[in-house]
Amino acid sequence: MAKVVCVLYDDPVDGYPTKYARDGLPKLDRYPGGQTLPTPKAIDFEPGVLLGSASGELGLRKFLESAGHSLVVTSDKDGPASIFERELVDAEIVISQPFWPAYLTEERIAKASRLKLAITAGIGSDHVDLQAAMDRGITVAEVTYCNSISVSEHVIMMILGLVRNYIPSYQWVVKGGWNIADCVARSYDIEGMQIGTVGAGRIGSAVLRRLKPFDVKLHYTDRHRLPEAVEKELGVTFHKDPASMVGVCDVVTINAPLHPETENLFDETMIARMKRGAYLVNTARGKICNRDAIARALESGQLAGYAGDVWFPQPAPKDHPWRSMPHHGMTPHISGSSLSAQARYAAGTREILECWFEGRPIREEYLIVDGGKLAGAGAHSYSAGDATRGSEEAARFKARSDPR
Repeated sequence: MAKVVCVLYDDPVDGYPTKYARDGLPKLDRYPGGQTLPTPKAIDFEPGVLLGSASGELGLRKFLESAGHSLVVTSDKDGPASIFERELVDAEIVISQPFWPAYLTEERIAKASRLKLAITAGIGSDHVDLQAAMDRGITVAEVTYCNSISVSEHVIMMILGLVRNYIPSYQWVVKGGWNIADCVARSYDIEGMQIGTVGAGRIGSAVLRRLKPFDVKLHYTDRHRLPEAVEKELGVTFHKDPASMVGVCDVVTINAPLHPETENLFDETMIARMKRGAYLVNTARGKICNRDAIARALESGQLAGYAGDVWFPQPAPKDHPWRSMPHHGMTPHISGSSLSAQARYAAGTREILECWFEGRPIREEYLIVDGGKLAGAGAHSYSAGDATRGSEEAARFKARSDPR
């Protein structure tokens, strides 16, 4: 029987919910484009409840324990003294989320002699050293598409929040003010703006579709060009690389996976190519942007605003400059962990586990690494190598800050 270690984010500080704002979720039959939603044989949870924190356990305990497997769930993931590192030694399966990543570095993989499967409950498996996983023959899988639309909605919210200066305006209300001039002094319309996405996969394409009705001019760059019919439908212009696109855009949104080719892509040089006063939105991965270059660009006015949902490492310390830099709209990594998305990635995680235990093939679109090489979605989206370097800093931050 297998030992499964599952790392999930902390429960709410005020306790686990006893009542929710809404009763249930809208029913979806399939994703845009036709891919079916996760299809486990059964689920042991009510869609719409909090599953992604430690007490939610992704709804997996009854399923696993009834089959004789053991399940360890923890939020303590960073440093050699963490519960995760202690339990990892004899684990066969590790489940983690991008929002609270259990970094599977080469060093940790070397200690986990029994590890055979790493599942991302969500999308984006860069917290796993994919090269080390390939070298060790470990299968890496994620629940592709489970929260792509969730993230694309968050991107639209962030673009509008930045350009319309929503957050400072809201804060004037909370403070009891009616300071219209202060609110609108940095407020613009997105109508007529040039907006580009770095990455036009499931999330990037969904962002483009949601932006089209705003009467903006759309641009994209991606290693895989969209079909000509889709480009015409969306009225979107292709650019061969980010460097050739960012200079024409008023807003740039990053929707690309993190791997060695995209790490530190938005550095001082790339940001200098952007229009003065452009906005940058990053719901992809924090390491795609240079931390200090972003802060400096906001201080200087090269960027008018930066909204991000992703940091490195995660959780971010209290003294991280993105918490205190001007004109930002940062959130903790929540874009893909709405209650709606949690129901899908919990069900998808169970589907992967059912396939694994029954010896059935895992869906091709869920695979990132299989048989010692990039596979499925991984072969399409990633490059070989490691993007976990520096994640050990999370342990140092843990002692200095309360990430909640």
